[in-house]
Amino acid sequence: MATNRRVSRVSSLIQQEVSQMLLHDIKDDRVGAGMVSVTDVNVSGDLQHAKIYVSIYGTEEAKSETMAGLQSATGFVRRELGRRVRLRRTPEVVFIEDRGLERGDRMLTLLNQLSQERHSKELDDQVPEAEENE
Repeated sequence: MATNRRVSRVSSLIQQEVSQMLLHDIKDDRVGAGMVSVTDVNVSGDLQHAKIYVSIYGTEEAKSETMAGLQSATGFVRRELGRRVRLRRTPEVVFIEDRGLERGDRMLTLLNQLSQERHSKELDDQVPEAEENE
């Protein structure tokens, strides 16, 4: 069992290496269909499994294409990680789509909408009072 510090160092290193692979090494056209970034990597305590969370910007079709491309590139990514990161055993790699940024953006939109509605309601409430005083 690896220490927490080692697990976090390995996950950080895997995140850097996979990001570089996405930019330069993965030649699958499907991966280029949407803009992809690695948001997080969770490595198991025994360093045998790595969940790589990716955020994909684009249409739903581009997202599904990109995920299919990433799924087919898992063997290449694992092989490259084994070459680049010196570990006794290279972890199994799983790509997971991270929709956290979309949820955050949606929340901000909803909060802005509520704020605008509240502001317009306050303005509407103030207008009749001014007219009554005249």
